[in-house]
Amino acid sequence: MKGIVFADRALHVVDDLTVRDPRPGEVRIQIVRAGVCHSDVSVVDGTIPFPTPVVLGHEGAGIVTELGEGVSGLAVGDHVVISTLGNCGACAACDSGRPTHCRATFGKMSAPFKLGGERAFQFANIGAFAEETVVKAGQAVKIHDDVPFEVASLLGCGVITGVGAVFNRAKVSHGQSSVVIGVGGIGLNVIQGLALSDALPIIAIDANPKKRDLALQFGATHFIDASATDADGVAAQVKELCPNGVDFSFECVGHPGLIRQAIDLLDWGGTAVILGVPKLGTEASFMVHGLYNDKTIMGCRYGAGRPHKDIPLFVDLYRAGRLKLDELVTRTYPLADIQQTLDDMHHGDLARGVLQVTEA
Repeated sequence: MKGIVFADRALHVVDDLTVRDPRPGEVRIQIVRAGVCHSDVSVVDGTIPFPTPVVLGHEGAGIVTELGEGVSGLAVGDHVVISTLGNCGACAACDSGRPTHCRATFGKMSAPFKLGGERAFQFANIGAFAEETVVKAGQAVKIHDDVPFEVASLLGCGVITGVGAVFNRAKVSHGQSSVVIGVGGIGLNVIQGLALSDALPIIAIDANPKKRDLALQFGATHFIDASATDADGVAAQVKELCPNGVDFSFECVGHPGLIRQAIDLLDWGGTAVILGVPKLGTEASFMVHGLYNDKTIMGCRYGAGRPHKDIPLFVDLYRAGRLKLDELVTRTYPLADIQQTLDDMHHGDLARGVLQVTEA
């Protein structure tokens, strides 16, 4: 089968990939569409260290084609969104509704694929850039058949990370002010999560002025072009809107200077939520005395998501016309055009690019 593999410091579109049969508690899924997220790029550029060869892709939606022994609640033919969380479902974290705290979700390097007789790893427990993959049954979240695969594919990472950060982690309330630093796929979903939460104002900041229209479309009330000024100039523009600073800031880039900016823009009692992923080992600094006014620095993994609760909610919001998913899909590409997809992402031309992996 076809797939995209990262090996020998290069991307390869291959056609001789295989995946093993599902084991007890697993399912085989035909991937129909897969979103291209910056975390995949982070493996290629070394920001996220990962063993190779590895089948990339961690935003995917498709059709269940085979069930392993003991799987219930799913059937062959079900349309599903795949979550990166391979949580165990039995530990204290899972039992208390915090699957992102489950130790089973992190650090394991599964390798269900083979390429030319050599085992190949599966990025983020999924490996969605392949025509088929095998995952834990708990990672497959059943959705309505009328939800297009293009938009469904984005629910498993970009949407749950961004909207989830607002709903689950920050718990933003009506009328609270906010800044979103970085208007990529995650930032856009933070913005629309804030809009759904009735935050006001919602100030988007990006160094690419082309992001203005997208930010406003998804619910930002103001846009600051960071390429036209320095950090002090950005702060001055935020202070014109919120003289004391904002209640919440969301850093969606993963740059230590922007993490510092997210903290500096807070009002007393404000919270900075860190979503961007910098290179492993990166340190960020801040003025300690500023925290004494009850400021909070908050990490956030995967939107503190609960996939089997959040993804159906997002589908219902989408079907009700309240969550923008169609607008996230800028362009769909064949697998062979992965490099063009990455180039378009690098140039800021995409809200989200989606790969057409197979036909439903």
